[in-house]
Amino acid sequence: MTLMDAQEGKVYVINRIATNDEELNAFLFSLGCYSGENITVVRKRKKMCVVSIKDSRYSMDSQLAQAIFV
Repeated sequence: MTLMDAQEGKVYVINRIATNDEELNAFLFSLGCYSGENITVVRKRKKMCVVSIKDSRYSMDSQLAQAIFV
């Protein structure tokens, strides 16, 4: 399931990130968003979601959230 399908407030483990963009992969890795890491969906809306990774919060658009599988 992707982050857009995840429930708010529940802790998930990232299984994979489905993108071929190496720059985006490097950026997400620098945020701590990589396979095996815990992630929590704090708030979800139709076009974006707010996630918590390693005690930091980030806002992502729905396209990026759909590329992150938990």
